[in-house]
Amino acid sequence: MSESQSHSYVKYSTIFFALCFCTVLSIIFDILDLKEKDVVGIKGFVLLAFLVLAVACAKALFVMIYFMHLKFEGKWKYVLLSPTIVLAMGLTIAITPDIGIHYYTNESPQIDYLEQAQQAALKDGPAKNAENSHVE
Repeated sequence: MSESQSHSYVKYSTIFFALCFCTVLSIIFDILDLKEKDVVGIKGFVLLAFLVLAVACAKALFVMIYFMHLKFEGKWKYVLLSPTIVLAMGLTIAITPDIGIHYYTNESPQIDYLEQAQQAALKDGPAKNAENSHVE
């Protein structure tokens, strides 16, 4: 092999440190607590979600490209991944209304039942206490 040929490998330690750096970035974003703030006219939780998802995508890309050796594969990998991408996008679009409708509301039957039981106990409280004292 001549010296003019370039090597198509990467040291795994470099990728390891890149993944560590991305993890530190995720921790810093969590410590900054951007949820309640507005940054450059953008809601804090939107910016936080964007930053955390960008770091997560970068980490996934590092793992896929180097540890799964996709960098060295041919163009056919895109043909194999396209149905997965279509399915992921379709599933996300399909469940978006359910997430949007129920994310900020408590519509679980358990909580409704608990609230109804507490209201009934408050309403019937003195009458039932008087009945229970006569039974004993």
